[in-house]
Amino acid sequence: MSKYILPVSVFGTVFGCAVLLKNHVTGGRCTSKATIPGKTVVVTGANAGIGKETAHELAKRGGRIIMGCRDMEKCEAAAKEIRGKTLNPHVYACHLDLASVKSIRAFAERIKQEEQRVDVLINNAGVMRCPAWKTEDGFEMQFGVNHLGHFLLTNLLLDKLKESAPSRVINLASLAHIVGKIDFEDLNWENKKFDTKQAYCQSKLANVLFTRELAKRLQGTGVTVNAVHPGVVATDLGRHTGLHQSQFSSSVLSPFFSLLVKNPELGAQPSVYLAVSEELEGVTGCYYDVMTEKEPAPQALDEEVARKLWEASSRLVGLEEEGQTGQSSPPAEAARTESAQKHGQSPGPAVSAAGL
Repeated sequence: MSKYILPVSVFGTVFGCAVLLKNHVTGGRCTSKATIPGKTVVVTGANAGIGKETAHELAKRGGRIIMGCRDMEKCEAAAKEIRGKTLNPHVYACHLDLASVKSIRAFAERIKQEEQRVDVLINNAGVMRCPAWKTEDGFEMQFGVNHLGHFLLTNLLLDKLKESAPSRVINLASLAHIVGKIDFEDLNWENKKFDTKQAYCQSKLANVLFTRELAKRLQGTGVTVNAVHPGVVATDLGRHTGLHQSQFSSSVLSPFFSLLVKNPELGAQPSVYLAVSEELEGVTGCYYDVMTEKEPAPQALDEEVARKLWEASSRLVGLEEEGQTGQSSPPAEAARTESAQKHGQSPGPAVSAAGL
């Protein structure tokens, strides 16, 4: 009997350490018991993964949930499922394609016309390490969806957020921002060899810079803005990474990977925490690693880069800067003209669109 004691003890120790490690890495659940009846929450990319679980949890807490998604069939099914599980009838599916400026404007206009208030905007949708695709308006897909799409949507909903204050904006960022770099000479990867990893990291750095600049511009309005890295979550976001496609990675690395990865329900907890926690009332311009406030990478703290990115983003999506007169160029035309001027060329034809 004694010969089994050591192996069992070793196994128990390893298993216990694995559980503790996973709990530490995943960050656990939002402990706030706050409910949000009467509050309206907009969640982008809410038909699957973190977005769906975020919508489910906030619906369970009594919120009116607007799910903005590209795939309406999946979005309608997700909304129906959430209504059934939470018994909350106020969960709605709305079309939103963040790879289309036209779609973003139509969605924002619908929200402004049909909703009395917007208390929380959760910019959750994203694409990761996809091929060299372009959005409908000619932007590099990851920069276009992850940053520019949410930049435009947030700005279009700012008046509604201000009217609903105190209100909150939550931007889903990533730890990947620490190796990101904003290339103002070629934001859309038109003049250098495409690197999907660097393109993703650039878009995630842009999320944090946008958060900090917007928070500064909204001081005194009652609207707070924070960014969050939700942790490593098992969702379809990483479908383009090629992870676990080889026999070695799926059989050898997968067990270790599972210790560090959480399911979408746990992945949604940081977003829920930032949306409802009473202790975050008035907290703005911060970056959270799961549910712990941390200082972002040094390049994310550069105020001049944040301001410059804001101005470039405004031009690209066709927003007028405050105090400007005259009309901004249409988004795709602005992008082509800006790039062409930098390289001494005349603007070429529009870039064709590619789907997500």
